[in-house]
Amino acid sequence: MSTARAWVRLPSGRRLDLLDPTPFDWTDEDLAIGLARTYRWGGHSTWTLPLSVAQHSLLVLALRRQSSATGLSDPAARRELLHDADEGLLGFDPISPLKPFLGPGYAALAARLQAALARRYALPAWTVADKRVHKRADRIAAASEAVHVAGWTQEEVRKTLRIVEPLEDTDPLAAAWDVAPWEPWPADAAAARFLQVLRRLAG
Repeated sequence: MSTARAWVRLPSGRRLDLLDPTPFDWTDEDLAIGLARTYRWGGHSTWTLPLSVAQHSLLVLALRRQSSATGLSDPAARRELLHDADEGLLGFDPISPLKPFLGPGYAALAARLQAALARRYALPAWTVADKRVHKRADRIAAASEAVHVAGWTQEEVRKTLRIVEPLEDTDPLAAAWDVAPWEPWPADAAAARFLQVLRRLAG
């Protein structure tokens, strides 16, 4: 029996074995494009376009910066920006209630990708306190996206999605990028903006 493998060919021409990733298997552009073409909310949207994981990642980073009294170091900001980066390499963002049904194989695959990303971008390990404030920002982003992008009501967000964090009315990305509030970006714009921030944080 041949060794298990799961190759994907990336836009740069590099090949990534999802089952045995290394930190050198993709370019920053590959990652940005992958995240810009991977969609939140199962690809469903009340707008013309779906919301990409790239745009969501920038939103979470913006929310964390807003909530931090002392600011974020570049490594901490990179960790926020790349918190879902494995989904861009995998090309798959399962909705949260689905994840437990995907089994330990999927969890192990995602963990290997996350480890390769952490090595590639020198991401600091999560502390309990850092993880707690990150998850709050991530859930505020989710609540806001659910209402402003996916079409859920605020009551449904609380009762059906069980997200108790308050949503944001003001899109922090709108002023930063001079775009319409909460409107999903085209994939090329999302990739370019994500890549710009990643490169700035990577020095």
